Formats: sequence, C-alpha cells, structure tokens
Amino acid sequence: MMVQPYKHEPFTDFTVEANKKAFEEGLKTVQAYLGQDYPLVIGGERIMTEDKIVSINPANKTEIVGRVAKANKDLAEKAMQAADAAFTWWSKTKPEMRANILFRAAAIVRRRKHEFSALLVKEAGKPWKEADADTAEAIDFMEYYARQMLKLKDGIPVESRPGETNRFFYIPLGVGVVISPWNFPFAIMAGTTVAALVTGNTVLLKPASATPVVAYKFVEVLEEAGLPAGVLNYIPGSGAEVGDYLVDHPRTRFISFTGSRDVGIRIYERAAKVHPGQIWLKRVIAEMGGKDTIVVDKEADLELAAQSIVASAFGFSGQKCSACSRVVALEDVYDQVLNRVVELTKQLKIGNPEEQSTFMGPVIDQSAYNKIMEYIEIGKQEGKLMTGGEGDDSKGFFIQPTVFADVDPKARIMQEEIFGPVVAFTKAKDFDHALEIANNTEYGLTGAVISNNRFNLEKAREEFHVGNLYFNRGCTGAIVGYHPFGGFNMSGTDSKAGGPDYLLLHMQAKTVSEMF
Repeated sequence: MMVQPYKHEPFTDFTVEANKKAFEEGLKTVQAYLGQDYPLVIGGERIMTEDKIVSINPANKTEIVGRVAKANKDLAEKAMQAADAAFTWWSKTKPEMRANILFRAAAIVRRRKHEFSALLVKEAGKPWKEADADTAEAIDFMEYYARQMLKLKDGIPVESRPGETNRFFYIPLGVGVVISPWNFPFAIMAGTTVAALVTGNTVLLKPASATPVVAYKFVEVLEEAGLPAGVLNYIPGSGAEVGDYLVDHPRTRFISFTGSRDVGIRIYERAAKVHPGQIWLKRVIAEMGGKDTIVVDKEADLELAAQSIVASAFGFSGQKCSACSRVVALEDVYDQVLNRVVELTKQLKIGNPEEQSTFMGPVIDQSAYNKIMEYIEIGKQEGKLMTGGEGDDSKGFFIQPTVFADVDPKARIMQEEIFGPVVAFTKAKDFDHALEIANNTEYGLTGAVISNNRFNLEKAREEFHVGNLYFNRGCTGAIVGYHPFGGFNMSGTDSKAGGPDYLLLHMQAKTVSEMF
C-alpha cells in the first residue's frame, strides 16, 4: 500500500481569526455535552455502574465535565477475559488493517481537532496553545505508529546459508494494561494505547481519574474507525483496586505506564512477581518523573535563555515531566538571567484557560494544589522568593508562577519533583560545575543548554545525562518522530515514545529457520 511520508501535525495559529472562531465553536460543542454520564466499554458492551468518577473543571470546581462509570475487580476480570479472548484473533490480523484503523482515527480527530482541544481546556485546564499541541500530538502518534508498523510488518532481513532460509520477524505480546496520565490526557493516552493496538495486542485502558472523559471520547473515535469489539476495553477505576489487580494478573503480558516515580516503582516491583498460572515475565514500559535543568553558559543569548526558561517552567503550570524546574546559570550571567526571568514571569497572564490570552491556567486538582503550596513553603526556607509564591483555590486551583533564587543544589526544591509552576535558580562557578549540578538528581529526563560555545555544547552532548537534551531552546515540547522521548535513571525505562524503536517494546521477535 502507498502511504504518504510522515509529517507532524501543524500547530494552530490562533492569530488567524478563522482559527480563533473555530476554537470558540469547539468550546461551545463541549459546553453542550458537559455533565453527561459515560459507561465502561468491555468487549464492546456499555456498562454503567452505581459508583462514578466525577471529572471536574480544575479552573471552575463547580463545573462537572462528566461522570464516568467506575470499574471494580469483577469488571476488571470481565475486561481481562474479553481482551484475552480477542487477542487470539486480533493478533493474527494484517498489520495493514490495523494501521488503516489508526490512519482513519487520525483523520476523524483531525476533523474534530478543536473539539478535542476544547475538551482538554475544560477537563485538564489547558490553555488554548497547550491543548492544541496535545491534540496535534495525539494525531501524530497515530500517524507515526501506523507508518512504523508498516515498516516492521515483514521483520528484518537476516543471513541465510546455502540450503537454509531464515526469517526474523515480530509477533504481538498479548494483553496490555495501559495506565495513562492526566497531564497529556489525550496525547499520551492515545499514543500508548494505539502503539499496543497496532502491534497486534489487545488493551485494557485505565485512564487517569482526573481526565477520563477525553479517553472515553477517544474510544468512540477508534470504534468509528473500525476497531472491533473487545480489542480495546475502557475501564477507569482506582489504582489500588483495579490497577493493582491488573498489574498482578497472570494473563497480563505487559504494562505501559506513565506517571509518578513512586507509582512507577511500585508497578515495576509488582510486575516482577510471577503469579500462579503465569507463564511469562511481564514487560513494563514506564515513563516516570523528571527534575529538569536548563544550563545557561556565560557565552549565551541571555534573552533566549530567559524566554526558554519561562516557557519551559510555566507552560501548562509546570505540570510536565519535562518542565524546567531548575536553572543552573554561570555566575557571570546569573543576575542578568534571573532578573529577566522574574520580569517575564510577572508579565504572564494567569487565569481562565478558556480565554485565548491566558498563558497559564490552574493546576489539576486539590491534592496537586496542596502539594505544590507545601513545596513553595519549603522553598521560602531554602531560597529567596523572587516572584509568585501565592495560590488561590476558592474557585479553581490557581497558583502564581514562582521563582526562587540562590538555592543550594542539594535543597529539596532542587531535588524533588514538584510538578507545578515553581523554578529554582542556582549559581555555577564554570561550565563543568554547571554540568555536575545538572546531573546531581536521581532523574534523567530532559535538559537544555543555552550556549554559543561549541566546545561546551559538545561536552554537554557527552556528559549531560538525560534522555532528551536540547541546545539553545527550552526543555519541553518533544515532537513525535522528531524528538523520540524518554529518560534515564528514575525517569523510567527510556522507552523513547514517538521514536523508531518504540513499537518493538510491544512485540517479541521470532526466528524461523528452514532447511531444504
């Protein structure tokens, strides 16, 4: 089959009036279906439950986005049986057919792009630009993984000898449990799900409890695109009840998880145990936390540095595993960079993400709000508060973008993942010292170096130990197919989502050798 070459989905230019109007229409569309009830989807069957997960708008706590049925152990077992049964035939379907479902789903989402982005504004509190990028990334994952599957479907050539022919090819693993996060509730949820599906596995999807409605809407898209019943089962529920049960289940073949370090470690540990009736070692794909650093060299474009820091620290309220939460500036330029970052931060518009001019909306929920505010109190003891430091959770969960200066590299706000709009500055004597500080956390996800010194950039290329390193730009905003994404150390299994070897994590290789 002829397939167009891959190009990533463009971001929407909202300075164009027609695009602005289209997004406002998307908001109206979503407004009209707020507050509805959504069922589980198990083996194609819609199942309502008494118990519901209530999804609220984090910018306006009184607004209910939707009430979603909540799975329990019995329903999780029913879903496992449906997925297990579906795997016997789905695993034998043609890769071309599975890829075409993804291509069609991408086309459906592209037609409804602003509706999906508007739903992210409501359910995740994302400002327009962040929501638009999330939806574009979801489209990218479908397009990219469909193409990757078409490349991998015939395996990889190996040598054959006279009188013998050898083939090396990939087969699916089995039933996968996908546990997706709330911070990219469309992109990562869709990407992890379709990667497992297009490689011939069946999926139990347990989306984050804060953002289950967008996941349900995506399940509908895949059904419309022709995904057969039982291949994808939608089962939101509690991590302690449904998550643990499925991670432990002897029929679970792999777990694809995106979330916090602590939960990731727990899943990894539980998945390692072999349960009665289990005949394989479970595979775990884990994308965990980050404590990401932007290093500013003394030979650097300082305006670029300041702009990159502000965008990377406060985009989507710092709720990205790739967010810049540490700045290491060489002492020669430290004050200049710090003062410019404070100046730019004070200009940011904080508020309702439904307004196009808003740069930063709320944080996701009360527990996130409480945790971030606690870290801000710790920061006041550990450094000098330059701007921000205040929160207001009366209507939504709003926290001012916060900058701390003169923080010790070993301080808690320099070491622990805050997952909010907080950035800490520390001084380095020279470039080697800056790299030493940059590498001093247990994480290794993203990092950036702003420098015009080629020797220093090359040194960082070798020595800055992160999975995604950026030169002369911010440390957020990886694009599918361009910047394969995943990190080292406690940032997870370095799975490199949106990269050429990601699908292989969902398959196993088989060698067949025939003598003539």
